[in-house]
This record gives sequence, C-alpha cells and structure tokens, in this order.
Amino acid sequence: MAVKVVNTALEEDFGFKHVLWVYSGRRGIHGWVCDKKARELDDSKRRSIANYMDLIKGGDSSGKKVNIRRPLHPHLDRSLRILRDNFISDILKEQDPWQAEDKAQHLLSLLPDKQLAASLAKKWESAPSRSSSNKWADIDTLASSGGGSNTLDTRKLLEAKQDIVLEYTYPRLDAEVSKHLNHLLKSPFCVHPKTGRICVPVDPSKIDDFDPFEVPTVTELLKQIDEWQEAHKDEDKDSSRVQDWEKTRLKPYVDYFRLFVGALIKDEQGGKRRREEGAETMAF
Repeated sequence: MAVKVVNTALEEDFGFKHVLWVYSGRRGIHGWVCDKKARELDDSKRRSIANYMDLIKGGDSSGKKVNIRRPLHPHLDRSLRILRDNFISDILKEQDPWQAEDKAQHLLSLLPDKQLAASLAKKWESAPSRSSSNKWADIDTLASSGGGSNTLDTRKLLEAKQDIVLEYTYPRLDAEVSKHLNHLLKSPFCVHPKTGRICVPVDPSKIDDFDPFEVPTVTELLKQIDEWQEAHKDEDKDSSRVQDWEKTRLKPYVDYFRLFVGALIKDEQGGKRRREEGAETMAF
C-alpha cells in the first residue's frame, strides 16, 4: 500500500522517473528517488516533499490520527481510490483489527455521531465474535435506517469513514530520514542484522506479488552457492566465471537492479548529450 501511494505521488505530482524500492529486510521498505534533480535537492526542498506526503500523526486527545481539511487534496483523494480495495482485503479481512472489544471501542470513538456509536456498541455487545468486515458494514446499515440518532450528519459520517480508511492504510513515513542529506541509509543488498534477510530491490509494478518472507537470507545464499558448485564441479572452466550471486535466488533481484541503474545512466547521459548538442547549435 505504501509503495502504491508514494510511488504514484512521486511520479505524477513531482515528475520523478527513477524510484528504486528496497525492502528493509524486516518490516519496512525504502524509496530511493534517484533522479538527478532529486539528488541535488537541499534539505528545505526535501522537507517540503516529505511534508506533502506525511499524514499520520501521533493522535489528538480523542486518539484520532488523521485530521484533514475538506474538500480533499487531489493526492489524498487519489490515495483513497488506491487504498480502498486493500482496506477491504488486507485490513478488514486479513488483519481483522476490530474483532476485540477494546479495538472496536477505538473504531466507535472515531465516529462523529455519539448516538450512532452507542447503537453500534449495543449491537456488537450482543455478538462479541462479529468480524471487522461485518462491523464496518454495520455502520452504513445502521446509519441508513436512522441508527437511533436524530442528529446524524451523513456527510460527516462519510468523511469520518474516509479518515478511518486513511488511518489504517496510509503509509507511515520516516519523514526525518527523508528531510536531511546527512542521514545514513541502508544500501541495497546489505543484510538485516536481526532477520538475516537481504535488503533486495523490488519492482513497484509487481509489488502485489512481493512476499517479504520469501526474500533470501544470507545463510540460504551460502548454501545455494555450495550446492551449485558441487553440482558443477565436473564441468569445464567456463563455470568458474559464473558470479556467486548468479548461483542463487538473488539473481532476479540483481538483474532488476542492473536494469534500473542502466535506465538511470542512459537517461542522464541522454540529457547531457542533449544539453551539449543544444550548446553547439548556439555557436557562431
């Protein structure tokens, strides 16, 4: 979800073309914006871009983490369209965040109409095992029937539901890392010290197929190299020219990284050539 939202914003709103996504090896993912114009940005411009996409805050006195103005900014409106399907499949069905009573209370606290919230609480008390998907549907069902509330504002309820979707799906950014040039970043292909997984680059167009638990570990790579060498020990000398990474599951990730870097270099060399040719046409 984070890759879809941020990658779209970087490309469509800022015009960046070369964004390398690198799995952290544990729970996160890093977006390396590699365009020359991005690499040359000073801290203030980096801060502006990070602030543009930073939405989830610590929470106000009511525990609400999303407080945004209406009408929605085009970036947020687009993000909601991107995230809506993932909210249903990944949050409601897979994570079931409001199944427990205390978690359901948090959901109720985010609704603007207290009478509606009280009616929902009563309904859920009588069915303690009700799933998050059903509880989410109950909001609209009860609201459409009046919900025992004579103060219900359907527009505010819709806005509150949009805020809830964003709170549970919008990416949590490490904005401080993005704002400053002097921050150290993990290099692609390093090893996460706790999980042993390799920090591999990920193709954003195939992000739905990416499984972090299937990423190769350093122990697995060493084993695969040994197995490859054992299987090819009787072959001719050409096999000795095969790089170690080509003998492992790391190969497709390295191949993708090479394609990415190649496209970046080609783009920058083409820009340099166009500038030089432009200068030549101005000569008298």
